[in-house]
Amino acid sequence: MSETRIGLLGFGTVGSAVHRLLGESAEAIERVTGEPVVVAGALVRDPSRRRPAPDGLLTTDFARLRDDPSISVVAEVMGGIEPTRTYLLELMAAGKSVVSANKQLLARHGEELFAEAERRGVQLRFEASVCAAIPVVKVLRESMIVTGVHRIDGIVNGTTNFILTRMVSAGDTYAAALHEAQELGYAEADPTEDVTGADAAAKIAILASIAFHTRVRTDEVEHVGIDGLDLVDVRHASALGYQVKLIASAMQVGDAVCARVHPCLLDADHPLASVQGAFNAVMLRGSSIREVILEGPGAGGEETATAVIGDLLAVIGTSGTGFLQHDGYYRELRRLPLDELRSPFYLRFEVDDEPGVLAQVAQALAAESVSVAQVVQHSGRGVHIVILTHTAREGSVRAAARAVAGLGFSRSAPVALPVLVRSA
Repeated sequence: MSETRIGLLGFGTVGSAVHRLLGESAEAIERVTGEPVVVAGALVRDPSRRRPAPDGLLTTDFARLRDDPSISVVAEVMGGIEPTRTYLLELMAAGKSVVSANKQLLARHGEELFAEAERRGVQLRFEASVCAAIPVVKVLRESMIVTGVHRIDGIVNGTTNFILTRMVSAGDTYAAALHEAQELGYAEADPTEDVTGADAAAKIAILASIAFHTRVRTDEVEHVGIDGLDLVDVRHASALGYQVKLIASAMQVGDAVCARVHPCLLDADHPLASVQGAFNAVMLRGSSIREVILEGPGAGGEETATAVIGDLLAVIGTSGTGFLQHDGYYRELRRLPLDELRSPFYLRFEVDDEPGVLAQVAQALAAESVSVAQVVQHSGRGVHIVILTHTAREGSVRAAARAVAGLGFSRSAPVALPVLVRSA
């Protein structure tokens, strides 16, 4: 009986899960593809440090996979930029299609990789690079071409969402919640990429590029993580009826686009406010679809492996270059400055307890045409003046906050967090 032979770059948590799931679901996969799908080889740096594997499966010789004519598609689950980028280019030059779970590589070098795939007549698929088992890439690239998607808002990092959930539900400090996430395996020993928002920035760059048909690169995405978030702001927000979430957003306004990652306040009735723990969710808005929400587990070996296998089977089941291969980023759009964005804002000022302070804060806001919707004053480490504004230009809000910071009664840098409004 003939069989489809595939290769793996990497055999860690995800790679070993791909191998196992292909075996466990062999009968169903054969019914879909028409023949068995087997892993012919898996590239590793050090076989002694990898998970147990059948004899002869693991190799340290990349050429074994690249030069084997029986291997038609290779799944990259090793991560990193180099030598991964070089490996993928060489595989495509050898006529092999590639499936990748590597968000940073796709966000930084997607243009080069897509060009090579099209030049060689092979496929490049990358569903697992964003939100693991949630098929948001497929939905955007195949199901919503004519829907006019103009905005994406998502919780795309399970580590930070778990930490924020613990800060709300248990009152944990950021440090305590991070420690728990690491103990449970949700956070790496070095969580920098997650907690600074860099991971989410790479993911939203990929989604923005697909949705708006223009190349958005990671270095164009301003990202602010949760590593500087104070539990006091989570508590103040909760008292006002809001949840704090790390939101990755991208939008097209006319002929301009922008993407960012930032802690935001969400009203309790916002669909993303109810996403708890290590789950992810993405909200798509468009002229024809109004609103579509995709939610599910966004991380984990098996979850990511299912997306990798889905892409593998899609490659096997399509002839020629396949739909997803072609570079859909066909236009140049200008970048919308973040200062021009408009939303309500949460502001916290820590000030001395003196007469007239609130009036001076209100005057600073009014000078920038920022209208106050609600004011609450808390005593504690000094006095906290918490303000919710009406919808305002972001540049104006931040200018007003800087003005207050320069006044003599200000005891620390003001905190300014956007409020994510569902109808925006």
